Amino acid sequence: MTEKEFFARVKKMGGSAYLVGGAVRDALMGRAVSDRDYVVCGVADENFLSEFPDARRVGRSFPVFLHEIDGLRCEIALARREKKSGSGYRGFQVFCSPEITIEEDLYRRDCTLNSMARDSEGRLIDPYGGARDIAARVVRATSERFYEDPVRALRAARQAAQFEFSIEPRTLSMMARCAEELRAEPAERKFFELAKAIVVRHPSMYFRHLRDAALLESEFPWLYRLIGKAQPPEFHPEGDAFEHTMTALDAAAEKTERPEVRFAVLMHDVGKGETPEEELPRHYGYEKKGEAMIGEIAAALSLPRVWSRSAAFAAREHMRASRMKSPPEIRDLIRALEKEAIGADGFSVIMAADNRGETPAFLNDYDRLLALVKKASKCKIPEGLSGPQIGEYIRAKEIEALKNDPLIRLIQRG
Repeated sequence: MTEKEFFARVKKMGGSAYLVGGAVRDALMGRAVSDRDYVVCGVADENFLSEFPDARRVGRSFPVFLHEIDGLRCEIALARREKKSGSGYRGFQVFCSPEITIEEDLYRRDCTLNSMARDSEGRLIDPYGGARDIAARVVRATSERFYEDPVRALRAARQAAQFEFSIEPRTLSMMARCAEELRAEPAERKFFELAKAIVVRHPSMYFRHLRDAALLESEFPWLYRLIGKAQPPEFHPEGDAFEHTMTALDAAAEKTERPEVRFAVLMHDVGKGETPEEELPRHYGYEKKGEAMIGEIAAALSLPRVWSRSAAFAAREHMRASRMKSPPEIRDLIRALEKEAIGADGFSVIMAADNRGETPAFLNDYDRLLALVKKASKCKIPEGLSGPQIGEYIRAKEIEALKNDPLIRLIQRG
């Protein structure tokens, strides 16, 4: 079924169908449209299914259907209104009726850039100024209904980062009103926004917008505690630990699209937030503090295992790696990176982001050095060794091979 046929069949039933949401927004912005959602007005639930028996209902509390249009699996919803009746995103009463207009359906949506539609003739339905706000590059709440689903606050920050828009002041205030209910929202819903925000061109914008909306402290307290944590200016002219982290995050985003690597950069200095004020601008032992915090952070954010492992590795190893000169240390890190999902390429991104583009020389030659170590491990084991002694002997041979390598000798000389 084509879109034209879909519109015509709905019209024949006495209703009206509209393309809505992201597809309309992205087309206006000149972006590729990856999926399409539709709203149908003037049609009852049972009548829709009679006309489209192949549509699969997926909505529990309100009529939403999946159907193929122009070769794409599209979501089709019957127009609805919502009324806040409790807390969180489940705390709504939903009203569906053929009398509900497209303008009423758009009114319940989060931001004006998502509150637009196109009718069967391609005409733009924009009662709340979404096209105007897109032209002005601003995220604006459609109405006071915005804060009724608290995760909309995270979505507004994410979309502002994604499109590199500003957030208008009234909407920032509405985002702040979401703080209390947001704490009780499922971690999975909040991680969904984080996962989208971490892969944008400048992911730091997400956290800066949350800071401006007074939400960073409640949602990412570990990052909030980095604000104002002074650092030695000779190493960090960019400012406090929060500014350094944001700068490093964007630098990593220029080098990799891997979300777990970007997140690891976000977490690499998280232990600095625990430094007592009297120790500043030094941060003694912050690497171990940071690594120990990752378990708590992973649980709070519902992180995938590869994200948490990468973050813990970065927090533990990034500072040590930048100072590493001894063959035993270099050997152990090379072997560790061989087993870690983050890999040498991901860890190199972290190191470069943390050190203004510089990476340790042994990381730049990782593949050759790993091959050297592996070759050394194939040594003949002396008789009489058993158990851990065999592992210790092989490690010693690998270290010996590194000691004789010209690059490692150069590193040792400083």
